[in-house]
Amino acid sequence: MARREQFLALLLCLAACALATGPADATRKTVGVYELKKGDFSVRLTNWGARVMSVVLPDCKGNLADVVLGRDTIAEYVNDTEYFGPITGRIAQRVARGRFVLDGKVYHMHRNDGRNTIHGGDRGFSRSIWTVKEYVGGGESPYITFYYRSFDGEQGLPGNVDAYVTYRMSGPYTLGVHMNATALDKATPVNFLLHVYWNLGGEGSGRDVLGHTLRLHASRYAVLDDELLPSSGRIEPVAGTPLDFRTPTPIGSRIRQVVVMGGRAVGYDANYIIDGGGEGAMRPVAQVRDAASGRALELWANQPTMQLYTGNFLNHTAGKGGKVYDRYAGFCLETMGYVDAVNHPEFPSQTLRPGQVYKHDMVYKFSF
Repeated sequence: MARREQFLALLLCLAACALATGPADATRKTVGVYELKKGDFSVRLTNWGARVMSVVLPDCKGNLADVVLGRDTIAEYVNDTEYFGPITGRIAQRVARGRFVLDGKVYHMHRNDGRNTIHGGDRGFSRSIWTVKEYVGGGESPYITFYYRSFDGEQGLPGNVDAYVTYRMSGPYTLGVHMNATALDKATPVNFLLHVYWNLGGEGSGRDVLGHTLRLHASRYAVLDDELLPSSGRIEPVAGTPLDFRTPTPIGSRIRQVVVMGGRAVGYDANYIIDGGGEGAMRPVAQVRDAASGRALELWANQPTMQLYTGNFLNHTAGKGGKVYDRYAGFCLETMGYVDAVNHPEFPSQTLRPGQVYKHDMVYKFSF
């Protein structure tokens, strides 16, 4: 099927979206919206990109607000280039020149970021329809599991891969995100991330996140070049740099000192090496607090790195309810493996051999 016909077919599918209100059939392929709800804490998701659409919780005065940037309808996500809320993969973040060598063979990916590939290519996981395998919207532990079969040759990548992501409310104001993937028949690189933009003051508050206080459990960072690639392979200490958030610090306190992409943007788009923990061990990653609302977020994960992004390229971007988002309207905490590890043998490998399983766990704990 030609690319134009595929796109038209996708639009027709999206036009048939239905709001799901009960248990989902295991083979559901229509695109829908699904809500997890526990008291006054609720999360809305869609199987278009296994995406987080909203997270609603109270502030210190009991006022509810959505703390996730995004769109109102699924159709508005079709041409989303900001990556509002999806799972990205099969290889998240950037791959230099969209190529890598695995077992002596050169693989070429679709390049959708200048000379490079970002977030899996133009039709990565974020632009795919996932199957709803299980869905329980209420009760003690609401959850939903999405499944996607990534086929051999998709975006230039080898082998068939079974991918799953489960979102689960596992405690009071706690959201767990559990990603796993299995290589079925060929060796292949795998590195997923969840690309949510947070604003603890509320996505519609009209306030940016520069006043949010951030603490990161990271004493080192990967040095990135003007294309946001770790071309040198260097890992440096954050001490003495504007990247140092080892003690709680307002996001905006030193942001003007952070110039990225050869001067094209001012703001954080930095890759941190998370302290502590062995391979696969859960460890604290970040704590963020908005003093005005009293809301706070604590993130734990089992991945070795995290990309801090402060929405540097949001520019009067259409949001929810007719609102627009400008620069620094939200921040992302993207846990993952090392950036461009497929081209850096000095970094921990992200290659799965047939039968091997990739596991990526995140836990968000909210308070107010």
